[in-house]
Amino acid sequence: MSGDKALQKQPELSFALAFALLVMGAIAMGVSPVFVRFSEVGPFSSAFWRVLLSLPVLLLWAWLELRRAGRPLKWNMDRTLVLSGLFFAGDLIFWHLAIHRTTMANATLMATLAPVWVALFSGTFIGEPVPRTTWLGLFLCLAGAALLIGSSYQLAPERIIGDIYGVITSVFFGLYFLAIRVARRNRKSGEVTLLSTIVTTAVLFVTAIISGQKMLPDTAQGVASLVALGTFSHAGGQGLLAVALGSLSAAFSSLVIFVEALAAAFFGWAVFGETLSPQQFAGAALILTGIWIARPKPSRQ
Repeated sequence: MSGDKALQKQPELSFALAFALLVMGAIAMGVSPVFVRFSEVGPFSSAFWRVLLSLPVLLLWAWLELRRAGRPLKWNMDRTLVLSGLFFAGDLIFWHLAIHRTTMANATLMATLAPVWVALFSGTFIGEPVPRTTWLGLFLCLAGAALLIGSSYQLAPERIIGDIYGVITSVFFGLYFLAIRVARRNRKSGEVTLLSTIVTTAVLFVTAIISGQKMLPDTAQGVASLVALGTFSHAGGQGLLAVALGSLSAAFSSLVIFVEALAAAFFGWAVFGETLSPQQFAGAALILTGIWIARPKPSRQ
């Protein structure tokens, strides 16, 4: 992907606006476990419906965005778009494998390693060296995630495979960030999210069919949950992430996964009555501090 460096453009948005959209996307993604829990279908099936039901919204988004730009939608799939779709499919597949083979806390903690891979590969793969402040912010975010989630972490031999699946999830999500960042250098956010989601949908359809899991919900609540998962968590969450990646570096943007973990903890408390301990509040504070330290300096904008 480093061969695309020449396509780098100036940021489309100010840092403040891009960061605000990034946080909004993280919140939209963070509420997805609530919708999955009420979806009444299997995990792979919910992942498939998540991306399929987002397509009408993304198509409208792309059409409006490109109409304003005065050019038609380019349906051709370049390498970066295909890779971003495959990487996100891998992220969702191994995430669901992880939560079935280990605890939710273990899977979530392993998945928060995604920014590490982004930071390690960013300079080599997409030509974006990572400043020291981002590394420091990442370290604080990881420490905060350990406090936020680590109190529920359980180390057991029978869960090792699930923990490994969680690490693989983080690798795929990290690669997804890098691919979307490169794709956004010469395409609009709606177009990028739509085309990469088409690839993801095809992969997850095959996965859901092979898994033999229940495909259709039984009640209107299940249908509504799947629609919300597709329109709010995917079209909104992944779409706003793509918008932000047109202006923010992949390494900084990847810290959004920690905001997503904060949002998930909040919605777990608000919807399911899950308690938040002082240790978890300390973890949240560390995460917010880390993101503040890692923010791009004005001279870099």
